[in-house]
Amino acid sequence: MDFPTIHTNFWDAVIAIPTIIILTQILKIMFHIPPKFIPTIAIVLGLIISIFISHRHHLVAGIFMGWFYGYASIGNYAALKTAIFSYRDSNQNKD
Repeated sequence: MDFPTIHTNFWDAVIAIPTIIILTQILKIMFHIPPKFIPTIAIVLGLIISIFISHRHHLVAGIFMGWFYGYASIGNYAALKTAIFSYRDSNQNKD
């Protein structure tokens, strides 16, 4: 069995991942979705973007990259949130 060659480019990551982060936050606010479901929504959005837009001609590549997009957006959001909280805490300790 030959594994597919998966080509991703810089623009996939620059467009798809921030789009997923923004869409998950919009959905969370609009539909009052509990935070524990947001990672699942991010994965689903990543799969949708990858399968139907980025890699529409190859299902396996679309699924693989969709998981990448979803998990990358979850990780970026978590890192950003941690950095903001850390910055806030460090500024409160100076007062």
